[in-house]
Amino acid sequence: MSSPPKSSPDIMIEARSLSKFYGDFAATRDVTFTVPRGQICAFLGPNGAGKSTTMKLLTGFLSPSRGEAFLAGINVGTDRIRASEFLGYLPENGPLYVEMTPEGLLKYMGEVRGLSGDTLARRLAWVSDKCSLSEVWRKPISKLSRGFRQRVGMAHAMLHDPQVLILDEPTSGLDPNQVHGVRDLILELAKTKTILLSTHILQEVRAVCDRVVMVHNGRVVFDGPTADLGSDEIEMEKRFRKLTSAALPENFRSA
Repeated sequence: MSSPPKSSPDIMIEARSLSKFYGDFAATRDVTFTVPRGQICAFLGPNGAGKSTTMKLLTGFLSPSRGEAFLAGINVGTDRIRASEFLGYLPENGPLYVEMTPEGLLKYMGEVRGLSGDTLARRLAWVSDKCSLSEVWRKPISKLSRGFRQRVGMAHAMLHDPQVLILDEPTSGLDPNQVHGVRDLILELAKTKTILLSTHILQEVRAVCDRVVMVHNGRVVFDGPTADLGSDEIEMEKRFRKLTSAALPENFRSA
């Protein structure tokens, strides 16, 4: 039996025929794409298209019914702990320990990641600054707005300085100034990291993303440079609607 092909060292995120079935319903089917080192890739699709499911498969939070996921060339299914060392993940509505403060939560999470001493102190100071958390640093998370909670989640994803960031709606709940700040941060992070960014905001895609992968009904329906989706937001929206209005294939729900 031949060995499966190895990932290129320049490929930091790879989905190989990722499929997830719940009975006879396919949440994703044969999702395949790669994201090379240093790229910001938008992951688009309407609600229920399979975006969050695919991200959970890529990060190891879900096991695929078939197919494989790789981070930095490491098979997530067979070596999840090692793969997670390279990963920062912001899930949609990520859970937080609301009785803790941002300082306490992030310190605890850093220690779980093996950070300590001056290294942990430097990383805490860095994420507090980059995510603008200083004014709520010692307030209970239960008292924070949705926007601040989102920033705590972003800080957690970046705390251990991972090479890969997978961000599910990172600007959800933020005001316009905060959105602008997160976009600037993503562009800064992309100088040294690879980013997969799920969003519904086409303006955000045009502002920060090099490439777009779009899913509809659990399948990839577009994969190409952002410019190929349209020259402006109006054209991008028209193309998005066209690509995501196709009827569901008759055999799609058959596993």
